[in-house]
Amino acid sequence: MLVPVLLFIVGLLLLIKGGDWFVDGATGIAHHFRIPELLIGATVVSIGTTLPEVMVSASAAFSGHGEIAYGNAIGSIICNTSLIAALTIAIKPGNVDRKTLISPVLFFFAAAVFYSFIAYTSGHFSRTTGLLLLGLFVVYMVYTVLQMKGDRSAQASAAATLDTGKEKSGKNSSAAIAESGSGEGSSGNNNSGSETTEPENSMGKNIVLLVVGAVLIAIGARLLVDNGTLIAQALGVPESVIALTFVALGTSLPELVTAITSLAKGHGALSLGNVIGANLFNLVLVSGTAITIAPFDIPQSSVVAGHNASLAVDIPVMLFVMLLMTVPAILRNKLARVQGILLLCIYAAYCIFQFTM
Repeated sequence: MLVPVLLFIVGLLLLIKGGDWFVDGATGIAHHFRIPELLIGATVVSIGTTLPEVMVSASAAFSGHGEIAYGNAIGSIICNTSLIAALTIAIKPGNVDRKTLISPVLFFFAAAVFYSFIAYTSGHFSRTTGLLLLGLFVVYMVYTVLQMKGDRSAQASAAATLDTGKEKSGKNSSAAIAESGSGEGSSGNNNSGSETTEPENSMGKNIVLLVVGAVLIAIGARLLVDNGTLIAQALGVPESVIALTFVALGTSLPELVTAITSLAKGHGALSLGNVIGANLFNLVLVSGTAITIAPFDIPQSSVVAGHNASLAVDIPVMLFVMLLMTVPAILRNKLARVQGILLLCIYAAYCIFQFTM
């Protein structure tokens, strides 16, 4: 019993430190390339924090437990949105950039509609479905990279236009002022040179922080899930409770740590982008990988009003909490504290339902 407790603590410490380094590296890269934090959060950070879900679902698929892979993906989306993002919104609501928010949100709902259509019409996820989900993941990443390049090209064009205007204005100045200006310009160029080398030198460090942080997050989450399950079993906790708490919440701990760390460092947009991106990746990457490895049917562990609980409760709740979080943000360009409070209430009700079902 002592060894699992110690490993559980080690996993928690690795998660905390890994999340700290991961956020530092991600924000450093975002600032270096002048990429909006919400966009970097919806791609690079999301992939890193989704690693535990990928590993758990792939392992479950290999061992023939498709219901774990299914529950892990859907449960993580609900947890990410109505617990992790909800905490961030309730504690520190703020403005959002509609432009960078729309793309990951549209991709998520496109994937969710496809996923739900397969679930409700056939009840079986085939290998073709898995490959299509993985293909959507590739399309999203390519689109996002092209979007980043387009934004950087627009910034470069705007900067060139500004420089041209300055040159034309300088031609109308007196010779003395021009000479003085050239002296200042050369001094400014020297400073600029030193400033451009500094980000180049720190870029390597940012990448190292990003990679090492992702590795620590993955190892820490694995230690927490495995040893937390052993502790629960030793204390006589039912298997259903273990699955609900240590699997669904355990694999979402990286997102929680990243959200808390981002909030503490004043990067709320990074946290929101991470949650939206992680939710998308839970559908297209985590589910796509598990389904491709081992196709499975929709789990039918319980029934609500004569219907499969997964179809009657889990998928509708997943869609509703994402709509509640994203639609008002897109329409109003900001998040409201009431959204976070409502989402937390929904998560509490959902957990109570799962325990008492």
